[in-house]
Amino acid sequence: MSKPSLLQDPAKRKLLFSAGISWLFDAMDVGIISFIVAALAVDWKLGAQQVGLLAAINSIGMAVGAAIAGASADRYGRRSVLLITLLIFSVASGLSALATGFIMLCTLRFITGFGLGGELPVASTLVSESFSATERGRAVVLLESFWACGWIIAALISYFVIPTYGWRAAFLIGALPALYALYLRRAIQDSPRFNAQRSRRLTLKVRVTSVWSANFRKSTITLWILWFTVVFSYYGIFLWLPSVMVLKGFSLVKGFQYVLIMTLAQLPGYFTAAYFIEKFGRKFVLVTYLLLTAFSAIWFSSASTEAMLIIAGISLSFFNLGAWGAMYAYTPELYPTSVRSTGVGLAASFGRVGGIIGPYLVGLLVSRHHSITSIFTIFFIAIVFGALVLLFFGKETKGTDPDQAASS
Repeated sequence: MSKPSLLQDPAKRKLLFSAGISWLFDAMDVGIISFIVAALAVDWKLGAQQVGLLAAINSIGMAVGAAIAGASADRYGRRSVLLITLLIFSVASGLSALATGFIMLCTLRFITGFGLGGELPVASTLVSESFSATERGRAVVLLESFWACGWIIAALISYFVIPTYGWRAAFLIGALPALYALYLRRAIQDSPRFNAQRSRRLTLKVRVTSVWSANFRKSTITLWILWFTVVFSYYGIFLWLPSVMVLKGFSLVKGFQYVLIMTLAQLPGYFTAAYFIEKFGRKFVLVTYLLLTAFSAIWFSSASTEAMLIIAGISLSFFNLGAWGAMYAYTPELYPTSVRSTGVGLAASFGRVGGIIGPYLVGLLVSRHHSITSIFTIFFIAIVFGALVLLFFGKETKGTDPDQAASS
Protein backbone atom coordinates (compact mmCIF):
# COMPACT_ATOMS: atom_id res chain seq x y z
CA MET A 1 0.00 0.00 0.00
CA SER A 2 1.51 3.34 -1.07
CA LYS A 3 1.97 6.18 1.35
CA PRO A 4 -0.37 9.16 0.96
CA SER A 5 1.10 12.27 -0.67
CA LEU A 6 1.88 15.32 1.43
CA LEU A 7 -1.52 16.89 0.65
CA GLN A 8 -3.47 13.66 1.21
CA ASP A 9 -2.05 12.93 4.66
CA PRO A 10 -4.32 14.85 7.10
CA ALA A 11 -1.58 15.47 9.69
CA LYS A 12 0.92 16.74 7.12
CA ARG A 13 -1.74 18.83 5.39
CA LYS A 14 -2.72 20.43 8.70
CA LEU A 15 0.91 21.27 9.53
CA LEU A 16 1.57 22.70 6.07
CA PHE A 17 -1.55 24.88 6.06
CA SER A 18 -1.19 25.95 9.71
CA ALA A 19 2.43 27.06 9.21
CA GLY A 20 1.47 28.45 5.82
CA ILE A 21 -1.16 30.80 7.25
CA SER A 22 1.45 32.21 9.67
CA TRP A 23 3.74 32.67 6.65
CA LEU A 24 0.88 34.42 4.83
CA PHE A 25 0.55 36.91 7.69
CA ASP A 26 4.31 37.58 7.54
CA ALA A 27 4.11 38.36 3.84
CA MET A 28 1.01 40.49 4.35
CA ASP A 29 2.92 42.70 6.79
CA VAL A 30 6.00 43.01 4.56
CA GLY A 31 3.77 43.71 1.57
CA ILE A 32 1.68 46.30 3.38
CA ILE A 33 4.75 48.30 4.46
CA SER A 34 5.91 48.53 0.82
CA PHE A 35 2.57 50.16 -0.06
CA ILE A 36 2.40 52.22 3.13
CA VAL A 37 5.79 53.88 2.54
CA ALA A 38 4.50 55.12 -0.82
CA ALA A 39 1.51 56.68 0.97
CA LEU A 40 3.65 57.91 3.88
CA ALA A 41 6.03 59.66 1.50
CA VAL A 42 3.07 61.81 0.45
CA ASP A 43 1.40 62.15 3.89
CA TRP A 44 4.53 62.87 5.97
CA LYS A 45 6.52 64.38 3.09
CA LEU A 46 9.32 61.85 3.49
CA GLY A 47 12.35 61.99 1.24
CA ALA A 48 13.66 58.96 -0.68
CA GLN A 49 16.42 58.41 1.90
CA GLN A 50 13.90 58.34 4.76
CA VAL A 51 11.75 55.82 2.87
CA GLY A 52 14.84 53.68 2.32
CA LEU A 53 15.80 54.02 6.00
CA LEU A 54 12.37 52.84 7.16
CA ALA A 55 12.61 49.73 4.98
CA ALA A 56 16.20 49.14 6.13
CA ILE A 57 15.27 49.33 9.83
CA ASN A 58 12.59 46.70 9.25
CA SER A 59 15.30 44.47 7.76
CA ILE A 60 17.67 45.13 10.69
CA GLY A 61 14.97 43.77 12.99
CA MET A 62 14.57 40.75 10.70
CA ALA A 63 18.32 40.07 10.80
CA VAL A 64 18.42 40.14 14.60
CA GLY A 65 15.22 38.11 14.87
CA ALA A 66 16.42 35.41 12.44
CA ALA A 67 19.66 34.81 14.36
CA ILE A 68 18.09 34.80 17.83
CA ALA A 69 14.97 32.81 16.92
CA GLY A 70 16.95 30.30 14.87
CA ALA A 71 19.30 29.58 17.78
CA SER A 72 16.43 29.54 20.30
CA ALA A 73 14.41 27.05 18.24
CA ASP A 74 17.20 24.46 18.47
CA ARG A 75 17.12 24.82 22.24
CA TYR A 76 13.47 25.46 23.16
CA GLY A 77 11.65 23.93 20.21
CA ARG A 78 10.28 25.15 16.87
CA ARG A 79 6.67 25.45 18.06
CA SER A 80 7.32 27.75 21.06
CA VAL A 81 9.57 30.13 19.12
CA LEU A 82 7.13 30.19 16.17
CA LEU A 83 4.28 31.28 18.45
CA ILE A 84 6.33 33.93 20.27
CA THR A 85 7.66 35.52 17.08
CA LEU A 86 4.18 35.53 15.54
CA LEU A 87 2.83 37.43 18.55
CA ILE A 88 5.73 39.91 18.55
CA PHE A 89 5.33 40.99 14.94
CA SER A 90 1.51 41.15 14.97
CA VAL A 91 1.31 43.27 18.14
CA ALA A 92 4.07 45.62 16.95
CA SER A 93 2.40 45.93 13.54
CA GLY A 94 -0.90 46.91 15.16
CA LEU A 95 0.83 49.45 17.39
CA SER A 96 2.45 50.99 14.28
CA ALA A 97 -0.98 52.45 13.50
CA LEU A 98 -0.54 54.71 16.56
CA ALA A 99 2.83 56.11 15.44
CA THR A 100 2.93 59.88 15.76
CA GLY A 101 6.30 60.45 14.12
CA PHE A 102 9.01 58.93 11.97
CA ILE A 103 11.27 57.82 14.86
CA MET A 104 8.39 56.11 16.68
CA LEU A 105 7.38 54.28 13.50
CA CYS A 106 10.98 53.18 12.88
CA THR A 107 11.18 51.75 16.42
CA LEU A 108 7.95 49.79 16.00
CA ARG A 109 9.05 48.54 12.58
CA PHE A 110 12.28 47.22 14.11
CA ILE A 111 10.25 45.20 16.64
CA THR A 112 7.90 44.02 13.87
CA GLY A 113 10.91 43.00 11.79
CA PHE A 114 12.35 41.07 14.74
CA GLY A 115 9.23 38.91 14.91
CA LEU A 116 8.98 38.51 11.14
CA GLY A 117 12.63 37.57 10.71
CA GLY A 118 12.42 35.08 13.55
CA GLU A 119 9.25 33.35 12.40
CA LEU A 120 10.28 32.58 8.80
CA PRO A 121 13.37 30.34 9.29
CA VAL A 122 11.74 28.53 12.22
CA ALA A 123 8.58 27.72 10.21
CA SER A 124 10.57 26.43 7.23
CA THR A 125 12.75 24.30 9.52
CA LEU A 126 9.69 22.80 11.23
CA VAL A 127 8.03 21.90 7.92
CA SER A 128 11.25 20.60 6.33
CA GLU A 129 12.05 18.14 9.11
CA SER A 130 8.41 16.96 9.42
CA PHE A 131 8.40 15.51 5.90
CA SER A 132 10.34 12.67 4.27
CA ALA A 133 13.35 13.29 2.02
CA THR A 134 11.20 12.77 -1.10
CA GLU A 135 8.55 15.29 0.03
CA ARG A 136 10.29 18.01 2.02
CA GLY A 137 11.50 20.15 -0.90
CA ARG A 138 8.06 20.37 -2.42
CA ALA A 139 6.48 20.88 1.02
CA VAL A 140 8.69 23.88 1.85
CA VAL A 141 8.14 25.49 -1.58
CA LEU A 142 4.38 25.06 -1.09
CA LEU A 143 4.80 26.64 2.35
CA GLU A 144 6.57 29.54 0.63
CA SER A 145 3.65 29.90 -1.80
CA PHE A 146 1.62 31.28 1.11
CA TRP A 147 3.99 34.27 0.89
CA ALA A 148 2.46 35.13 -2.48
CA CYS A 149 -1.03 34.87 -0.99
CA GLY A 150 0.02 37.27 1.76
CA TRP A 151 1.37 39.76 -0.79
CA ILE A 152 -1.84 39.50 -2.80
CA ILE A 153 -3.88 40.27 0.33
CA ALA A 154 -1.51 43.16 1.12
CA ALA A 155 -2.01 44.54 -2.38
CA LEU A 156 -5.80 44.22 -2.06
CA ILE A 157 -5.77 45.91 1.37
CA SER A 158 -3.58 48.69 -0.01
CA TYR A 159 -5.70 49.16 -3.10
CA PHE A 160 -9.05 49.25 -1.30
CA VAL A 161 -8.16 50.43 2.24
CA ILE A 162 -5.27 52.92 2.09
CA PRO A 163 -6.80 55.37 -0.47
CA THR A 164 -10.09 55.48 1.52
CA TYR A 165 -9.19 54.88 5.18
CA GLY A 166 -5.48 55.76 5.27
CA TRP A 167 -2.30 53.85 6.10
CA ARG A 168 -3.11 53.55 9.83
CA ALA A 169 -6.06 51.27 9.05
CA ALA A 170 -3.72 49.00 7.05
CA PHE A 171 -1.39 48.69 10.06
CA LEU A 172 -4.34 47.81 12.33
CA ILE A 173 -5.21 44.88 10.04
CA GLY A 174 -1.62 43.70 10.61
CA ALA A 175 -2.51 42.94 14.25
CA LEU A 176 -4.87 40.09 13.27
CA PRO A 177 -2.18 37.33 13.43
CA ALA A 178 -2.18 37.72 17.24
CA LEU A 179 -5.60 36.03 17.25
CA TYR A 180 -4.33 33.31 14.92
CA ALA A 181 -1.58 32.45 17.42
CA LEU A 182 -4.29 31.16 19.79
CA TYR A 183 -5.28 28.55 17.19
CA LEU A 184 -1.70 27.76 16.21
CA ARG A 185 -0.84 26.92 19.83
CA ARG A 186 -2.97 23.77 19.56
CA ALA A 187 -2.65 23.08 15.83
CA ILE A 188 1.08 22.39 15.55
CA GLN A 189 3.68 20.39 17.45
CA ASP A 190 7.45 20.01 17.24
CA SER A 191 8.68 17.51 14.66
CA PRO A 192 9.41 13.90 15.65
CA ARG A 193 13.04 14.43 14.59
CA PHE A 194 13.46 17.33 17.01
CA ASN A 195 11.64 15.57 19.86
CA ALA A 196 13.91 12.55 19.46
CA GLN A 197 16.93 14.76 20.12
CA ARG A 198 15.56 16.86 22.98
CA SER A 199 17.75 15.04 25.53
CA ARG A 200 20.87 15.70 23.43
CA ARG A 201 20.51 19.45 22.89
CA LEU A 202 23.78 21.23 22.19
CA THR A 203 24.93 24.56 23.62
CA LEU A 204 24.78 27.66 21.42
CA LYS A 205 28.59 27.78 21.15
CA VAL A 206 28.75 24.15 19.99
CA ARG A 207 25.96 24.72 17.44
CA VAL A 208 27.54 27.84 15.94
CA THR A 209 30.96 26.16 15.87
CA SER A 210 29.41 23.13 14.14
CA VAL A 211 27.84 25.30 11.42
CA TRP A 212 31.35 26.63 10.66
CA SER A 213 33.16 23.29 11.11
CA ALA A 214 35.04 21.63 8.24
CA ASN A 215 31.99 19.47 7.43
CA PHE A 216 29.73 22.45 6.74
CA ARG A 217 32.03 25.45 6.10
CA LYS A 218 31.85 25.35 2.29
CA SER A 219 28.07 24.92 2.34
CA THR A 220 27.68 27.72 4.92
CA ILE A 221 29.76 30.22 2.92
CA THR A 222 27.88 29.36 -0.30
CA LEU A 223 24.56 29.59 1.52
CA TRP A 224 25.35 32.96 3.10
CA ILE A 225 26.35 34.44 -0.29
CA LEU A 226 23.16 33.03 -1.84
CA TRP A 227 20.96 34.46 0.92
CA PHE A 228 22.68 37.86 0.81
CA THR A 229 22.30 38.32 -2.94
CA VAL A 230 18.70 37.07 -3.06
CA VAL A 231 17.49 39.14 -0.07
CA PHE A 232 19.48 42.22 -1.18
CA SER A 233 17.83 42.19 -4.60
CA TYR A 234 14.34 41.15 -3.44
CA TYR A 235 13.92 43.85 -0.81
CA GLY A 236 15.68 46.44 -2.93
CA ILE A 237 13.27 45.78 -5.79
CA PHE A 238 9.97 44.74 -4.22
CA LEU A 239 9.79 47.15 -1.26
CA TRP A 240 10.29 49.92 -3.80
CA LEU A 241 7.96 48.51 -6.46
CA PRO A 242 4.92 50.75 -5.71
CA SER A 243 7.24 53.76 -5.41
CA VAL A 244 9.01 52.86 -8.68
CA MET A 245 5.61 52.82 -10.41
CA VAL A 246 5.02 56.35 -9.10
CA LEU A 247 8.49 57.41 -10.31
CA LYS A 248 7.57 56.04 -13.75
CA GLY A 249 4.62 58.42 -13.85
CA PHE A 250 1.68 56.37 -12.55
CA SER A 251 -0.67 57.58 -9.84
CA LEU A 252 -0.48 55.93 -6.41
CA VAL A 253 -3.74 54.03 -6.95
CA LYS A 254 -2.76 52.98 -10.50
CA GLY A 255 0.63 51.86 -9.20
CA PHE A 256 -1.04 49.71 -6.52
CA GLN A 257 -3.27 48.15 -9.21
CA TYR A 258 -0.30 47.18 -11.41
CA VAL A 259 1.68 45.79 -8.46
CA LEU A 260 -1.34 43.62 -7.58
CA ILE A 261 -1.31 42.18 -11.11
CA MET A 262 2.43 41.48 -10.86
CA THR A 263 2.00 39.89 -7.43
CA LEU A 264 -0.49 37.35 -8.80
CA ALA A 265 2.37 35.93 -10.90
CA GLN A 266 4.16 34.82 -7.72
CA LEU A 267 1.80 31.86 -7.22
CA PRO A 268 2.60 30.03 -10.49
CA GLY A 269 6.27 30.85 -9.81
CA TYR A 270 6.06 28.88 -6.56
CA PHE A 271 4.00 26.04 -8.00
CA THR A 272 6.36 25.44 -10.94
CA ALA A 273 9.36 25.56 -8.57
CA ALA A 274 7.60 23.04 -6.29
CA TYR A 275 7.22 20.68 -9.25
CA PHE A 276 10.73 21.08 -10.67
CA ILE A 277 12.55 20.95 -7.33
CA GLU A 278 11.82 17.24 -6.82
CA LYS A 279 12.16 16.44 -10.52
CA PHE A 280 15.44 18.20 -11.38
CA GLY A 281 16.92 19.12 -7.99
CA ARG A 282 17.46 22.23 -5.85
CA LYS A 283 20.45 23.68 -7.70
CA PHE A 284 18.78 23.46 -11.10
CA VAL A 285 15.70 25.38 -9.92
CA LEU A 286 17.69 27.96 -7.96
CA VAL A 287 20.25 28.73 -10.68
CA THR A 288 17.68 28.79 -13.50
CA TYR A 289 15.13 30.91 -11.66
CA LEU A 290 17.78 33.32 -10.34
CA LEU A 291 19.29 33.96 -13.78
CA LEU A 292 15.83 34.57 -15.24
CA THR A 293 15.10 36.90 -12.29
CA ALA A 294 18.23 38.90 -13.14
CA PHE A 295 17.22 39.35 -16.79
CA SER A 296 13.64 40.20 -15.77
CA ALA A 297 14.96 42.96 -13.48
CA ILE A 298 16.80 44.65 -16.36
CA TRP A 299 13.78 44.18 -18.61
CA PHE A 300 11.45 45.75 -16.02
CA SER A 301 13.69 48.75 -15.35
CA SER A 302 14.07 49.58 -19.05
CA ALA A 303 10.44 48.91 -20.09
CA SER A 304 9.13 51.91 -21.99
CA THR A 305 5.47 51.02 -22.49
CA GLU A 306 2.72 50.23 -20.01
CA ALA A 307 2.16 46.71 -21.40
CA MET A 308 5.88 45.90 -21.39
CA LEU A 309 6.19 47.14 -17.81
CA ILE A 310 3.43 44.81 -16.61
CA ILE A 311 4.75 41.78 -18.54
CA ALA A 312 8.30 42.35 -17.25
CA GLY A 313 6.97 42.82 -13.72
CA ILE A 314 5.03 39.54 -13.97
CA SER A 315 8.20 37.76 -15.14
CA LEU A 316 10.19 39.31 -12.28
CA SER A 317 7.63 38.19 -9.67
CA PHE A 318 7.32 34.70 -11.18
CA PHE A 319 11.02 33.82 -11.18
CA ASN A 320 12.14 35.72 -8.09
CA LEU A 321 9.57 34.17 -5.77
CA GLY A 322 10.07 30.72 -7.29
CA ALA A 323 13.76 31.08 -6.40
CA TRP A 324 12.83 32.12 -2.84
CA GLY A 325 10.78 28.97 -2.42
CA ALA A 326 13.65 26.79 -3.63
CA MET A 327 16.10 28.59 -1.33
CA TYR A 328 13.94 27.97 1.74
CA ALA A 329 13.65 24.30 0.74
CA TYR A 330 17.40 23.98 0.14
CA THR A 331 18.68 25.66 3.31
CA PRO A 332 17.43 23.27 6.05
CA GLU A 333 18.69 20.28 4.05
CA LEU A 334 22.32 21.27 4.54
CA TYR A 335 22.38 20.76 8.33
CA PRO A 336 21.47 17.92 10.73
CA THR A 337 18.52 18.31 13.15
CA SER A 338 20.72 19.22 16.15
CA VAL A 339 21.97 22.45 14.49
CA ARG A 340 19.44 22.89 11.67
CA SER A 341 17.48 25.86 12.98
CA THR A 342 20.70 27.60 14.07
CA GLY A 343 22.19 27.13 10.59
CA VAL A 344 19.02 28.32 8.86
CA GLY A 345 18.65 31.28 11.24
CA LEU A 346 22.27 32.43 10.78
CA ALA A 347 22.01 32.20 6.97
CA ALA A 348 18.71 34.11 7.01
CA SER A 349 20.20 36.68 9.39
CA PHE A 350 23.19 37.31 7.13
CA GLY A 351 20.81 37.54 4.19
CA ARG A 352 18.84 40.22 6.01
CA VAL A 353 21.96 42.39 5.96
CA GLY A 354 21.35 42.48 2.22
CA GLY A 355 17.75 43.40 2.99
CA ILE A 356 19.06 46.35 5.02
CA ILE A 357 21.43 47.59 2.32
CA GLY A 358 19.12 47.05 -0.70
CA PRO A 359 16.17 49.37 0.13
CA TYR A 360 18.43 52.04 1.64
CA LEU A 361 20.73 51.97 -1.40
CA VAL A 362 17.76 52.46 -3.72
CA GLY A 363 16.58 55.44 -1.63
CA LEU A 364 20.06 56.94 -1.69
CA LEU A 365 20.48 56.52 -5.45
CA VAL A 366 16.95 57.79 -6.23
CA SER A 367 17.61 60.89 -4.11
CA ARG A 368 20.75 61.48 -6.20
CA HIS A 369 18.70 61.16 -9.40
CA HIS A 370 20.21 57.92 -10.71
CA SER A 371 18.05 56.19 -13.31
CA ILE A 372 15.95 53.15 -12.39
CA THR A 373 17.84 51.14 -15.04
CA SER A 374 21.23 51.89 -13.49
CA ILE A 375 19.90 50.97 -10.03
CA PHE A 376 18.41 47.69 -11.24
CA THR A 377 21.70 46.84 -12.99
CA ILE A 378 23.23 46.53 -9.51
CA PHE A 379 20.60 43.93 -8.62
CA PHE A 380 21.24 42.13 -11.92
CA ILE A 381 24.94 41.77 -11.10
CA ALA A 382 24.23 40.63 -7.52
CA ILE A 383 21.73 37.94 -8.56
CA VAL A 384 23.99 36.56 -11.31
CA PHE A 385 26.90 36.42 -8.84
CA GLY A 386 24.81 34.48 -6.30
CA ALA A 387 23.61 32.04 -8.96
CA LEU A 388 27.16 31.35 -10.20
CA VAL A 389 28.51 30.81 -6.67
CA LEU A 390 25.77 28.25 -6.05
CA LEU A 391 26.35 26.59 -9.44
CA PHE A 392 30.07 26.03 -8.85
CA PHE A 393 30.28 25.57 -5.07
CA GLY A 394 26.80 24.52 -3.92
CA LYS A 395 25.94 20.99 -2.86
CA GLU A 396 22.88 19.21 -4.28
CA THR A 397 20.63 18.01 -1.44
CA LYS A 398 17.77 16.31 -3.33
CA GLY A 399 16.97 13.00 -1.61
CA THR A 400 19.74 13.31 1.00
CA ASP A 401 19.47 12.86 4.79
CA PRO A 402 21.71 15.35 6.65
CA ASP A 403 21.33 13.41 9.92
CA GLN A 404 22.77 10.26 8.32
CA ALA A 405 25.56 12.23 6.64
CA ALA A 406 26.52 13.88 9.96
CA SER A 407 26.71 10.54 11.79
CA SER A 408 28.71 8.74 9.10
